Amino acid sequence: MAVVLLASCNSKKVATEATTDATAETKTMSMNAKEMIKNGFTMGTIEESKAEGDCPFVIRIEGEDKPYFYDPINLDESFKKHGEKIWFTFNGLRMMNRCERANPVSIVAIQKREE
Repeated sequence: MAVVLLASCNSKKVATEATTDATAETKTMSMNAKEMIKNGFTMGTIEESKAEGDCPFVIRIEGEDKPYFYDPINLDESFKKHGEKIWFTFNGLRMMNRCERANPVSIVAIQKREE
């Protein structure tokens, strides 16, 4: 019976440590987001489209009223995954749009975003 109690207490300790680790990770991610924004990065999500006349990949940005989209002309192959969450910096381009719903941009820096 003592073994069961000991195992039971140890189990609670492990669960508490996991919860504490998850809370710390959430705080770190929140701090990381503030740091990324402070450093000029924008939060986005890669979307793939197979529709005719549409850009094959766009970056979706959640605007205040509705989402808007960028057409990254130099998106690295490793980021061409639907639903990939990213941080990125970019330069706007003065060129014709390649698709109707997104403005062309050149990626300056990009990295995967953990969420």
